[in-house]
Amino acid sequence: MMSADQLRIRQATLQDLEVLTKFSAAMALETEHRNLDTARLRLGTQAVIERPERGQYYVADLRQDASADTVTVGQLLITYEWSDWRNAQFWWIQSVYVDPAWRHQGVYRAMHGAMMTLAQSRTDVCGVRLYVEGDNTIAKGVYERVGLTPSTYRIYESDFVLPKPSPSGHQS
Repeated sequence: MMSADQLRIRQATLQDLEVLTKFSAAMALETEHRNLDTARLRLGTQAVIERPERGQYYVADLRQDASADTVTVGQLLITYEWSDWRNAQFWWIQSVYVDPAWRHQGVYRAMHGAMMTLAQSRTDVCGVRLYVEGDNTIAKGVYERVGLTPSTYRIYESDFVLPKPSPSGHQS
C-alpha cells in the first residue's frame, strides 16, 4: 500500500503525452469497449496541452522507493463549461484513468481532492461535474464515495466522429 507522501498530483506537460494517450485509449476500451484511433487521440491530447483554454490534464505520479524516480499511475482532464446562471464556470472531470496495478489505493481520491481544492480556491469556478458511462457501476461508486452526487440532468449528444456503440457494448 502506498503512502500519501509517495503520490504527487501535478499538471501534465508535453512530456506526458505518450502516457496520457495510452491511458485514454485503455480507458475507452475498458469502459466503453471502444478502440480509439490512437493517432487522432494523441493529436487531441496534444491540442489540450498546447492550448490550456481547451482544458488541462493532471497526472498522479508515484514515487516507488527512496529514489527520485516516479511512475505515472493516474490521469484526469478538466474541461470548462460557462454557467450564465452562476456567472462562473463548471469544471468537468473527464478522461479519468488509474493504472489497474494502482487501483483501490487512493489514487483517484487524491486526484479528486486536489481538483476540488484547486476549484474551490478560485472565484471563477462554481462547481465540479463529471459524466460516467451508464453501466459503469464501479466508477459510480467511486464518485459517490468522494462526495459527488448524481445530477438531475441527462446528457444527450450527436457524435460526428465515433460510431454509436451497439447494445451488446461493442462498437458498431
